[in-house]
Amino acid sequence: MAKDYYKILGVHRGASQDEIKKAYRKLAHQHHPDKASGDEGKFKEINEAYQVLSDKEKRSRYDQFGSAEPFGGFSAGGGGPFQGFDFDMGGQGFSGFGDVGEMMEDFLEGLGVKPHRRTYERGSDLEVALEISLEDAFRGAPKDLKIFTFVRCKECNGQGAASGSGLSPCSACDGRGEIRENQRTFFGTFSQVKTCTKCHGRGQVPKTACAVCKGSGRVSLDRAVHVDILQGVGNGQIIKMKGQGEAGEMGAPEGDLYVRVSVRPHSVFVRHGDDLAVKKELPVFDLLRGEKIEIPTINGGKLLVDIPPGFNLKELLRVRGEGMPHFGTHGRGDMLVDFSVKTPKKLSARAKKLLEELKEEE
Repeated sequence: MAKDYYKILGVHRGASQDEIKKAYRKLAHQHHPDKASGDEGKFKEINEAYQVLSDKEKRSRYDQFGSAEPFGGFSAGGGGPFQGFDFDMGGQGFSGFGDVGEMMEDFLEGLGVKPHRRTYERGSDLEVALEISLEDAFRGAPKDLKIFTFVRCKECNGQGAASGSGLSPCSACDGRGEIRENQRTFFGTFSQVKTCTKCHGRGQVPKTACAVCKGSGRVSLDRAVHVDILQGVGNGQIIKMKGQGEAGEMGAPEGDLYVRVSVRPHSVFVRHGDDLAVKKELPVFDLLRGEKIEIPTINGGKLLVDIPPGFNLKELLRVRGEGMPHFGTHGRGDMLVDFSVKTPKKLSARAKKLLEELKEEE
């Protein structure tokens, strides 16, 4: 009976990748064999469930067929040139030959041709969220993260074997990495090829398992990751870090790390692409005198700008080249100034007279 991976991780069938990842990390930490209350069997079961449900293709196959293996656990030739479904017609002309595919593989091995063996898949890709300030996005900034994940076991260098122990052929599959199961039916004998569950298709197992990683070649812990945030990075942008993901089993390569950047809202500026919008209160008398207007900039400085003659204050004043850097290229966006006119609460008699005189000049 197929395992219910969703039940193992305690999530529903429609769970998102984030929900699956959170459930996995919680359970892996709870049942890790290195802990006094750890459960190695449960830990392996949790890891097996996560390996399937965290992979889009494997999860789809599992949801459809109840197995993550292609074709619901039946091999269609990927394990060797004569593997897949073999047929014995139950004494109707071919029973004397037995399993033709197995005989041919034995023959090829005798000639020095090794059949294909499944290798361990690389580790899973990881995704983490990183929140930064708008100033970090403007200047670019180095960031250090900590992620809880599988890393290659240093004790055995990812091989899973104790020091000086080495590997030996798997006794369950005789070093083939696969197990052939025969099933007799009315139509003949069907030969089904499955990946060996003991060696996971590698064909070899440690003579003595590494005491640190229990033979898996990897351990789970918090790992430090350095990320360089480039100038102009956008909110929601994803940075791919090749080989910085989860370590694969038994020395298989690492997956990739995807860093999803989140830029915090700013108290002064609102970002629109590479443009920055800012609100500026403009005293009416400064406007009348035609004085330069002081505008704050994202780099912490001040900028003096002139209001063009006849400018409509209901529009945005565009200041070229004072916005965010263009990501991955040269140049910057613009500053967009949204003016609001500030009028005095009280006017002296002289001020009122001056305004009347100005009105007459219109």
